[in-house]
Amino acid sequence: MTRMLLPLLRLALGAALLAPILSVAEAARAAEPYVIDVITSLSGGGAFLGNIEKVNLEAHLVSINRNGGIAGRPLAFTYYDDETSPQRGLQLAQQVFAAHPAVILGPTLQALCNAISPVLTEGPVMYCLSNSFKPPAGGYSFSSGNSTVDMAAVLMTYFRLKGLTRIAVMNSTDATGQSADAAIDGLLARPENAVMKKVEHQHFNVSDVNVAAQIERIRASGAQALFAWTTGAALATVFKGMIQAGLDIPVGTTAGNQTVSQMEQYEGFMPKEVLIGSALWPAHDGIVTLDARVEAEQHEMYRTLKDAGIQPDVGAGTTWDTVSIVVAGLRKLGPAADPRGLRDFIAGLADFPGIEGVYDFKTYPDRGIGPASSTVVRYDPAGKSWVWMSKPGGEPLAR
Repeated sequence: MTRMLLPLLRLALGAALLAPILSVAEAARAAEPYVIDVITSLSGGGAFLGNIEKVNLEAHLVSINRNGGIAGRPLAFTYYDDETSPQRGLQLAQQVFAAHPAVILGPTLQALCNAISPVLTEGPVMYCLSNSFKPPAGGYSFSSGNSTVDMAAVLMTYFRLKGLTRIAVMNSTDATGQSADAAIDGLLARPENAVMKKVEHQHFNVSDVNVAAQIERIRASGAQALFAWTTGAALATVFKGMIQAGLDIPVGTTAGNQTVSQMEQYEGFMPKEVLIGSALWPAHDGIVTLDARVEAEQHEMYRTLKDAGIQPDVGAGTTWDTVSIVVAGLRKLGPAADPRGLRDFIAGLADFPGIEGVYDFKTYPDRGIGPASSTVVRYDPAGKSWVWMSKPGGEPLAR
């Protein structure tokens, strides 16, 4: 009998000795960060956006990890610089995909998201940080923020209701400008915009340093307002051309330019009225009232960025809700979530409050928000801030 019990006793003793070791190993795994790869433009032409996105992502980590991270594991980001090159971005994506992640964040610009999207046949989920990007239906891509159409639409509505019916267009020839060309022409075809007339349409390359000829044609057209859909240094080129030509009309542009640091550089040659088709995140207490859940999320964002010494700008607009949505999915599905499960979770969200509105991916499958999540703001050089000029949808505020 004793001989029969001896193996059992040894087995029990071994299990008892092994249990603490396994507990330590499990605890160690639980403490390991859950890492999400971020492909973004930290150098090259898109760096003015990519670096701001990185700063905002790092600040958001504080809020996420303060609230439990991912199943008790802290969240962390690993950054890859695509150098604002579609070729480099695709190369990095293929490198990252080799580890079979559930999700990547980025890239920053539409052209890079366009380059990567076709290879996502089985995932991972790619949450592009460009609102100009239009994901293919049913795929693994999503787009952050308001669409180009919705941003241009609120500006068109604002101009129309202000009686500025003769518009000119000055767009860059890159993917951003091409998207805007199509959006503006589509908006002009809508019945409500029948009174609007495009009196001049010019293009330029983002590398051009002089657009005097194009601006002169716009000035001669008698345009009352201008759409200038480009970002970064190219927008500065347009501004300089307007000042040199004495063209002083309101300018409507993309939220890709909604950064204080960028606008500060342009103050010496900025037109008097620079308007942006914006999401709803800029401060608006006492001006408009949004869904209480949206307001609560916005104030959490304001507090988090203030603690980090960051002024809210488009970097928060493109990253905050994107990360919140992905984290919500990973918290529900667990750290072992696969691309299909995470994609289906996001695609199924229908009442998710963020800083840019209440997300409904069943109605707006590619980005979750629609026209009601856009407004018009102007840059205020004195306050270094964004001033609301319209209600959500573009109707001018009484001033």
